[in-house]
Amino acid sequence: MRPRIALNIKSVEYEFIEEQFGSKSDLLFKSNPVHKKFPILLHKDKPICESNIIVEYIDEVWSSGPSILPADAHDRAVARFWAAYVDEKWFPNMKGVITAASEEEKNAAVDQLKMEGAYGEVSRGEDFFGGEKIGFVDIAFGSMLGWARAIQVMAGVKLLDEEKTPGLVKWAEKFSADPAVKDVLPEAEKLVEFSKLLSAKFKTAAASS
Repeated sequence: MRPRIALNIKSVEYEFIEEQFGSKSDLLFKSNPVHKKFPILLHKDKPICESNIIVEYIDEVWSSGPSILPADAHDRAVARFWAAYVDEKWFPNMKGVITAASEEEKNAAVDQLKMEGAYGEVSRGEDFFGGEKIGFVDIAFGSMLGWARAIQVMAGVKLLDEEKTPGLVKWAEKFSADPAVKDVLPEAEKLVEFSKLLSAKFKTAAASS
């Protein structure tokens, strides 16, 4: 989702090649022999791997379009910090909400999902983390919105709550409705079904091992 949103922001036409669940293509192995995972951006027959790195690459190569990373060096560092936080802290804790063995563990995982303060700090009162328009942190965090909504269905927990995270609730509505985003974010129902499929696959693999 992240590279696609970035390409949409830059108004760059691209071909989207989707991998089939449960298998990996020769193109994937050839393009990313180290990690053997997607997403991968192929530009001029050269691969660029890892979603946040791809977004930065897109921002640099198609520099004539709207900027994704801030112009100020300190602001760029802050944006990279929070984008890394989403992947290293927020996402694992979000998964913890689903895998929690008790209500106490679930509530503890939810309590670790802190982004409201970051939104207030980084956005400086504007609509997005990137200010008046979608930026690097918006893309990194916004790509999790589909899963956040799916978890609400699966675990009965609202990760974005009108009382506890009013700023993020408004941000999520505006982000999801943006033309660069609205056709990219998956529906929560589809992710719920995908989660069930993934769970069934892991159980089958565990039973056969």
